[in-house]
Amino acid sequence: MENNSHMGQQSPATARNRDPILAVLEEILPPSGLVLEIASGYGEHAAYFAPRFPSLIWQSSGREPESRHSISAWIASVEQSGQGVDNLPQPLELDVHDDPWPLTAADGVVCINMVHISPWETTQALLAGAGRLLPAGGVLYLYGPYLIDGRHTAPSNQAFDMDLRRRNPEWGVRDLAHVATEATLHGLLLDRTVDMPSNNLSVIFKKTQA
Repeated sequence: MENNSHMGQQSPATARNRDPILAVLEEILPPSGLVLEIASGYGEHAAYFAPRFPSLIWQSSGREPESRHSISAWIASVEQSGQGVDNLPQPLELDVHDDPWPLTAADGVVCINMVHISPWETTQALLAGAGRLLPAGGVLYLYGPYLIDGRHTAPSNQAFDMDLRRRNPEWGVRDLAHVATEATLHGLLLDRTVDMPSNNLSVIFKKTQA
C-alpha cells in the first residue's frame, strides 16, 4: 500500500485489475443512470471508471471515514487532471448492514473485492440491498475469487483463502453456488461469469421482474 497526499491511498492490485474489469463493465452497465459502488476502498476504481462512463453517475461509498477521505482525495485528483468529475459525486457513508441504505434506487451496483474479506452476513446484506435498489433488468457486478462446485480454482486461491481465515475466521473465499442461491432470495439471478486475471471472476447478476 502506498499513500500519496494528492491522490489518496493506492493498492497495487487496482492497477492490475482495473482494465480487465472495465472491459466487462463496458458490456454490462446501462448506457445511462446511476451506478452505486459498494465498499469503494481507497477510491481508485471510482476515479478510473467514472471518466470512462460519462453518461453514468458513479456513486462511490465507504463505511469507514478513512476510506471516504481517500475516495475524496482521488476525486480531487481527477478534477485536477482536467478530466472533470461531473458524474463522480462525493462518497456516501454506507454500511451494507444498514436498512434502509442512503440511496433508494440505482441502475447498477458494483462491488469489487469485498465478499471474501467480510463475514458471510455482509454478503447477505449486500445482496438484500442490491435487490431493493435495482430495477427489473438491473445489474449487480461482483469481482473476486470464488469456489466453483466447492473447489478452489487454483492453488494460489486456496492459499489466499487459508490466509484470510487465519486473519479472521469469518472471512474466506465463498462458493459461487452459495452466493447465487442467496441472491435468488432477493430477485437476483446469476447471468454469467467471466474469467479474470489472477484466478478471479467477474460475476454478473440481473434483477428479475418484481
